[in-house]
Amino acid sequence: MAKRDLPEINAGSMADIAFLLLIFFLVTTTIQTDSGLSVLLPPYVEEPPPPEKKNKRNVFAVQINGNNDLLIRGRQCPDVNSIKEKAITFITNRGKDPNSSDSPNKAIISLLNDNGTSYEMYVAVYNQLKAAYNQLWEETSMEKYGRSYDDLNKEERKAVRNEYPLVISEAEPSDLLKS
Repeated sequence: MAKRDLPEINAGSMADIAFLLLIFFLVTTTIQTDSGLSVLLPPYVEEPPPPEKKNKRNVFAVQINGNNDLLIRGRQCPDVNSIKEKAITFITNRGKDPNSSDSPNKAIISLLNDNGTSYEMYVAVYNQLKAAYNQLWEETSMEKYGRSYDDLNKEERKAVRNEYPLVISEAEPSDLLKS
């Protein structure tokens, strides 16, 4: 009896097809990256300059302890959403209230958190502080240029930011802020 040849499947091009599919999916797939907080850090210096003595009235101190309790200038603040309005009032005081800043150029917002502070609470507070500046920039750009801050050119944005410079000082997290 004669032997029959078994039919074979030519698999020579299977590797090429798999390789092409792999390249196709690599090229067409978008990879999401975590953006985090966009904060510009100061440049590294070998020997930091001695700290300047700041007038206490020009510092808007915001503290978050390990229990996520919020203190603004030493007083408990139960509502995170009220930070924005309090910060705007502080920054735009221009020396009227002796307990608030002398001018927007001297206003400093100090954010101090504890090692036990939740990330969500930290981000919520930071967003409120940043929103205060965003609102001030938007109002100033509408007042000076009649356009939204996003529509201004680089020089105009710089002029608006010079009027209300963003100064958020973040201290290193500590374990000292127990309630």
